[in-house]
Amino acid sequence: MSENNKVLLTYERMQQMEKELNELKTTTRKEVAQKIKEARAQGDLSENAEYDAAKEQQGEIETRIAELEKLLRNAEIIDEDVLNNDEIQLGNRVKLYDIEFEEEIEYTIVGSTEANPMEGRISNESPVGQALLGATVGQTVDVNTPNGICQYKVLEIMTN
Repeated sequence: MSENNKVLLTYERMQQMEKELNELKTTTRKEVAQKIKEARAQGDLSENAEYDAAKEQQGEIETRIAELEKLLRNAEIIDEDVLNNDEIQLGNRVKLYDIEFEEEIEYTIVGSTEANPMEGRISNESPVGQALLGATVGQTVDVNTPNGICQYKVLEIMTN
């Protein structure tokens, strides 16, 4: 986790996590408990594949519940109301021009737990995210990557 164990989340992602946690605690836990009960009723547990699978699923659910509770307990919501289009901040969506590949790309700068480059969501802790923070429209940003320096020109800064 990031500094001080704080987890930066958008309000939307926090709501998704709370919904998942609620679903796991109410519905999914009961379903797995029922599977375990049914498997126990079949007798010998030493060779009961359904019982083993249900117990393994129960362990995975409890692990995910603990993980979500910890993330939510340490969550710091990105205040999207204070975002502006003057300079790139956590939570902004940005349109960039990749100078090397001569193409436009769009990213949303998010906390590390929400990052998903395939969906255009990059972490503020990634090399590109770090380089973009504080940049303004028209500025060219150099990003030090394992493959060398990449350059991006900031075309537009948007709030969501």
